[in-house]
Amino acid sequence: MKAHIISFKPLLIIEIKDVFLQMYKRAMNNQLVSLSLPPVIFGTSALGNLFQALDYADKLEIIKECVNHSEGVFVFDSAGKYGAGLALETLGKCLKELNVKPEEVIISNKLGWIRTELKTEEPTFEPGVWMDLKYDAVQKISYDGIMECFEQGNELLNGYVPQMVSVHDPDEYLATAKDEQHAIQLYQDILNAYEALNDLKQQGKVQSIGVGAKDWKTIQKITGDVALDWIMIANSMTIKKHPVELLEFIKRLEREGVLVINSAVFHSGFLIGTDYFDYKLIKPDTPANKALFEWREKFFKLCKEFSLKPAEACVQFALNVPGVKSIALNTSEAERVKQNVDMANKIFMLNFGKH
Repeated sequence: MKAHIISFKPLLIIEIKDVFLQMYKRAMNNQLVSLSLPPVIFGTSALGNLFQALDYADKLEIIKECVNHSEGVFVFDSAGKYGAGLALETLGKCLKELNVKPEEVIISNKLGWIRTELKTEEPTFEPGVWMDLKYDAVQKISYDGIMECFEQGNELLNGYVPQMVSVHDPDEYLATAKDEQHAIQLYQDILNAYEALNDLKQQGKVQSIGVGAKDWKTIQKITGDVALDWIMIANSMTIKKHPVELLEFIKRLEREGVLVINSAVFHSGFLIGTDYFDYKLIKPDTPANKALFEWREKFFKLCKEFSLKPAEACVQFALNVPGVKSIALNTSEAERVKQNVDMANKIFMLNFGKH
């Protein structure tokens, strides 16, 4: 591992100092922890044309770099929702073109969205987020719906079968509830979906079961009713947003042997310079949005003062939260793959000086 020496001056934002101290302590501890997954899991939303439509050649180069810069078995995280199945389809095509054997790769497929015919000018799910799609996607969370998503996902992967499966966006599904009784019915649909996943696991068709959601409290609710092997939190545990309650929940999961994967740690790229925040294009035209831009300016200034790239700070914090075992990182640029892996493997030696 590479060491990055940072000399700290007195901080205006004490919270950031505490964050970096935790990063260092956790980095030291991780040397003694045997992980069942690599520190970096490769996200695939860019393969589904997230925010921009990439040429197939560019996507192939991204996957090639992921394969080249993986230690041992490489892990990809994907979902039927990503580009209405385009990410899964492209991942399978790229892996086959690169002559990657199915046993050499671990794939996580988050289930719950099925590819359908595109009947409108743009997809009906997450408008303005996915570009140049030829299909739409609808959410299907139920026993039969999850089975349908699993089978369609395998067809799109073209010979590759996911070892890790989960229910995707159960929080969004619950948010459609019209009243309390409807909410109870929707949650039962989620439990039925997990019955399907458990059947797949019992049949030996998948190896592990998890959940992926943006609202961590929905994950917390599900873990009270379903035995999970892993969870993936998104937009929830970042250097910008890290509630104490979530920190305690992650620690509890670690004690229970549930693997925690952190994702969307740049808040859709906002923390490293884009104008998308949590999958929405924003401008500093409201008090809330203005506060986000002001926070980012302070964050950039602080990182510059410490000779630290914003992306490095985001990745190191997200990966070194106690209980987090891996981080999912997505990129639309092949040259950033190695940078992402390197950022996760650095050890930051911190010298805070006098305060």
